[in-house]
Amino acid sequence: MSAAANPATVAECLRVGAGFSQGDRNWIAEQFTTLDARLAGFHADATELEVSVKDREARGQKVTLECWIAGRQKIVTTSAEEDLHAALNDVRDDLRRRLNDSKTRQEPRHNKHLRDIPQPQPEVDPTDESDALPVADPSRADAETA
Repeated sequence: MSAAANPATVAECLRVGAGFSQGDRNWIAEQFTTLDARLAGFHADATELEVSVKDREARGQKVTLECWIAGRQKIVTTSAEEDLHAALNDVRDDLRRRLNDSKTRQEPRHNKHLRDIPQPQPEVDPTDESDALPVADPSRADAETA
């Protein structure tokens, strides 16, 4: 992946959705700064993040983090952790894993460049005859060749 001219950052791409206020945005962006390194390969104009919470501070709250990157499928991560901080960390870590998986899936499986690099061959000791193939006996011919 080539470096983007205007790399995406959490601070630039994050929107807060239902359950969060704009006042929460800076605190959440601070929790998600570890995603910056992973998002840096994408253009900021083509990347969006949205975090929302359903039933905040209640039993059964659900935190959702959605990620849209142009040319890729939308990624949605969720957490049902009761502690809001733990739930945010959970969706952040899951998004990072899924971005890594997505990157791996989009890389070519059969990279010609890697095939062109000569692979190291095991060294053969000419004095060691234990691994040498037996010399064919010309008096023994297979029935098919006779």
